Amino acid sequence: MEFTIVGKNIEVTPGLRSAVEDKIGKLEKYFTSDTKVNVTLSVDKDRHKIEVTIPVKGKIIRSEQTSSDMYVSIDLVEEIIERQLKKYKSKIIGKHQAGGNFKQEYIEGEFLDDEDIRIERVKKFDPKPMYPEDACIQMELLGHNFFVFVNADTDQTAVVYKRKSGSYGLIEPEI
Repeated sequence: MEFTIVGKNIEVTPGLRSAVEDKIGKLEKYFTSDTKVNVTLSVDKDRHKIEVTIPVKGKIIRSEQTSSDMYVSIDLVEEIIERQLKKYKSKIIGKHQAGGNFKQEYIEGEFLDDEDIRIERVKKFDPKPMYPEDACIQMELLGHNFFVFVNADTDQTAVVYKRKSGSYGLIEPEI
């Protein structure tokens, strides 16, 4: 695997570089040796964040993890990516693709899904026209982290959501 490791507000020391290459390098059992791995390490106050992006033939495998210690974040991100690879193997590789940067053993191997995607509950509601600010208030009143509504300005279905930073985001369709 070919690593590109950059730091934001943190110096990428030989120890950090080694930890990333050793831990993320464990994923090499799934990928060919020429697979490119982009890693960004960043620190903001006491938040140590690692973002790993692995582009693979039209798809992107990505995870980001944050903790109070960079080495813990590195451990977490490796576990998450490995779980993603096992869980979504058939969707990642695709039947019509030759496998891209994946090793043949991974493509042909059988992995048991620890967690199948199951929809356990279906909710139906009549979305009311409202402004995004009102939708944020409604979302907070319900105690949810997202809210689907009809934007009163555009008459289109939209979603407001609460971001990790505590601010709000708005998702709208392109018209």
